[in-house]
Parts: sequence; structure tokens; C-alpha cells
Amino acid sequence: MQVRVGEFKVGKGCPVAIIAGPCVIESAKSAMDHAISIKKIADRAGVPVIFKASYDKANRSSIGSYRGPGIDDGLKILSDIRKKVGLPVLSDVHDVHQVDRAAEVLDIIQIPAFLCRQTDLLVKAGLTGKPVNVKKGQFMSPEEMLNVVKKIESTGCHDIMLTERGSTFGYNMLVNDFRSIVIMGETGYPVVYDATHSVQRPGDNGTSTGGDPKYILPLAKAAIACGADVLFLEVHEHPEKALSDGSNMLKMSELGRFIDEIKQVEKAVR
Repeated sequence: MQVRVGEFKVGKGCPVAIIAGPCVIESAKSAMDHAISIKKIADRAGVPVIFKASYDKANRSSIGSYRGPGIDDGLKILSDIRKKVGLPVLSDVHDVHQVDRAAEVLDIIQIPAFLCRQTDLLVKAGLTGKPVNVKKGQFMSPEEMLNVVKKIESTGCHDIMLTERGSTFGYNMLVNDFRSIVIMGETGYPVVYDATHSVQRPGDNGTSTGGDPKYILPLAKAAIACGADVLFLEVHEHPEKALSDGSNMLKMSELGRFIDEIKQVEKAVR
């Protein structure tokens, strides 16, 4: 099954698409600059791209962590990017009361991993008529995602994407079971591989998350080889200065080479 996003489709038979952007909206200028850079790189490589950034990170490690500009300013910034840069946009929703407002702007509504079992949130997202991307919880098996799919399908929505983003392996560690991509693909819906959250070390720094970004590319290659339809990447001009998840981000200057290597794998397996 294929899902239309803006002017292109994702899914089986479609070119691998990229979801890319900073973890959180740090400012209007920062988000716009990142979107422009990502579009230039993706256009040069001939890859469909969706811009992502969160207007609110509700599940930060510490009470003092930066969460974002909030839904009002955040959606305005994403709307400006959509209109001025010409990219479809994606962001997270954390509460049923956010969904209708978010749907006025977003091309894809994303359900965060920790909320992937929240029935009311899934149903509300499905009722918007927008594509819904659900991140598989670190605590869930890929087989359990069929229950998630059925909740959204109950609304009549069939524009669903499922994301693999690693599974909890003891404390402060995530690992990928790449069977997950195959298993979730058996639902018929496009499968996304989150290459940057998969290399996180949750809570490893005490009040923030650690990560191993050197593994982003090899894991992304493995995901494409296993049949992933979309790659999800958090990228930043200066990850060391990022206000959220900098320790597991891909540096913007590496994005072009990253896409080139992914395309080589895509060509080999498809």
C-alpha cells in the first residue's frame, strides 16, 4: 500500500523517501534555515523529503529541558516552512486536544513511541483524514503494532505508516531487531526506519539522552536492505549545540553523503 504525502507517494514500489529535520523547533529562523538546507540537499540527490520538527517535546528527560515554542508558535513556523520552502511537514501530537489544530497544518501526524498504545489519540488522529505515522514503542513487539493499525483503521483511515525506532535492551540502551521491518511491512503499510533515535542511549547522561551517531549510516543501510520504505533522520547544522537530542543527530554537512550511500543500497536491493 502507498501513502500520498504532498506531491509524492511512499511505500512499496516508490523511491525511498527521507523524513529529516531537527528534533525540536529552536526558533523560526533555525527551523527555516534547516528546512532550506535539507531541501537543497534532497533536491540535488533526487530524493523525496518531508520536513520534521517538534513544536513541543513533552517527554524530555528533565523538567529543565527545552521543550519547544509550543503549539501556537510551532504550527505557525511549520506552516511558513510548508508554504515558503514547499516541503510537506510532520510533527508529534501528544494529546487528543492538539490533533485537530495540528491537522490544519501538518501533512503527517506523528504519534510518539511512548503514546503508541493510546487508543483515543490514535483514533482522533485517524479521524483527521491525514496520514498518521506511529512510532513503535520501545516496549512493544512488531506483531503488537497490528493492534495499533486496527485502531486507526476503525476510523476509515488507511494512510498509515509504522516506524521502527529500536527496542529497550536493559538500561540506557536500544537495539534494533530488523525482523521488525519485515513483520510490520506485512500489514501492507509503509515502514519507516528511525535511524537516529535507534542509536540513542536513553537517560545515559542523567538529565539528558546520550547516543552513538557513528552507527546511524550502517543501521540505515541495513534497514533499507530489509525493506524499509522511508528513513527518519534528525539532522542539525551543529548537533553539539542542539537543544534536544544532539548526541544522536546526523550533522547536516554529512546528509548529502548519507543519502548517496543509501541510494546505492536502494539500487542494489530494488
